[in-house]
Amino acid sequence: MTRIMVFLHGTSLMHRSAGGRTREERVRQIREMDPSTRDFADYVPVGDVVRKLRGWSLQGAELIYLTSHRKVEDIEKDKFVMRRYGFPDGPVLYRSGDETYADIVGRMMPDVYIEDDCESIGGAPEMASPHLPPDRAKRIKVIVVPECGGIDHLSDSLDELLESRPAR
Repeated sequence: MTRIMVFLHGTSLMHRSAGGRTREERVRQIREMDPSTRDFADYVPVGDVVRKLRGWSLQGAELIYLTSHRKVEDIEKDKFVMRRYGFPDGPVLYRSGDETYADIVGRMMPDVYIEDDCESIGGAPEMASPHLPPDRAKRIKVIVVPECGGIDHLSDSLDELLESRPAR
């Protein structure tokens, strides 16, 4: 079974006031701490992410989600939003202790890992993919999308998504 791990905040979900805005405006709102960026229970899907994830799930992909949250109550808000909008089932993973995003991605070893470029909060230092150990990174197809830009442009075909995936 193909395993796809997708980051939530900025990749799959965004603050409500980002709706109808350009990607650049969305990023600016985050940088300027728009009040809706803290209303996690009112987040919305980025673009048509739910349809895309459902399609991959129907083709046999196992979905795994990675949240930026650490507090149980905030993780529950993520799960609430995901249920509200019909995200396909899958565990929502989070960092604990001194664990990093790269630790989680490296431990789970998805076939594909999708994250955003974290433009609003400093880029590569905040991402998982640049920090994966080389032996793990060469076995995971990493897809980095612009923050709050969505994944609509990625192939609907799971086979095409997996093309050029590193050898296992």
